[in-house]
Amino acid sequence: MDNKGINKESKYGGAMKYAAVGTQMMVLLGLGVWGGLALDRKLQTAPLFLVLLPVIALFVSLYQLYRQLVKPKK
Repeated sequence: MDNKGINKESKYGGAMKYAAVGTQMMVLLGLGVWGGLALDRKLQTAPLFLVLLPVIALFVSLYQLYRQLVKPKK
């Protein structure tokens, strides 16, 4: 019975890791939009930070995903 539990963990472990990466990406993008709106209101710059911060968040998220994909397995 324990062997089945181990197989399920290894089967879904990878999926959960990538689901967490997707969630992290969405949170970073949401924070980028929220921060961009707040900075644009405060500094009176039209859509500058609203565009810039989510783009930066997207590149950071993609870099983190890349690091996880090419990480050597132990």
